[in-house]
Amino acid sequence: MALFYPRTSMYIGRFIVVGPDVAAYRVSSRSFPNRKIIERDDVLTVVPTEDAESTDNPYVSYNCVRPGGDATVVGNGSHVDPVAEKLDMGYPARDALVTALFALDFEKDDYDTPRIAGVVGENEAVIGIVRRDALIVREVTEPTLVATYEHDAPIDYDFAVESAEEAARAVYDADFEHEVCAAGVVREGEASEWAIVNE
Repeated sequence: MALFYPRTSMYIGRFIVVGPDVAAYRVSSRSFPNRKIIERDDVLTVVPTEDAESTDNPYVSYNCVRPGGDATVVGNGSHVDPVAEKLDMGYPARDALVTALFALDFEKDDYDTPRIAGVVGENEAVIGIVRRDALIVREVTEPTLVATYEHDAPIDYDFAVESAEEAARAVYDADFEHEVCAAGVVREGEASEWAIVNE
């Protein structure tokens, strides 16, 4: 499969990149740009900034990076928690993703926004998406991108990074519109490190 290089700047919404020993997540938004990622209790959470207007939208705040079992989960919504919980229970990464994505399904907003998630473990990397017309979960051996819009099926992605900071910065600076914040994860053996970009 050929590597994907964005031709011109476009809006693809929230997206993840998952590969062996690396993962990253970027919040991109036209509707709710006033958000940031914070770390609390060993979990990275997307929250509104202090100057954000109040909203009762259930998709604005959620855990986006969380440890689970011997792996780390990245994703764009409340499904990150049940994926991590299934991994804690000993589920294989593929099964944890399938179970959570199937149960929660796509987001019931005005756009039927897909849910995207990935798991990076010591010896595996798995990426998944559930959208209105499909559920796709795939083990990957090269960095792979999936997004809520435009690129809503996994595609190989050029992503040469060596640290969590580089991973977060690379997805934040990627040539896609309406960047808000980003997180990067890199595994080294049994340990993971992560980094945040808020600008």
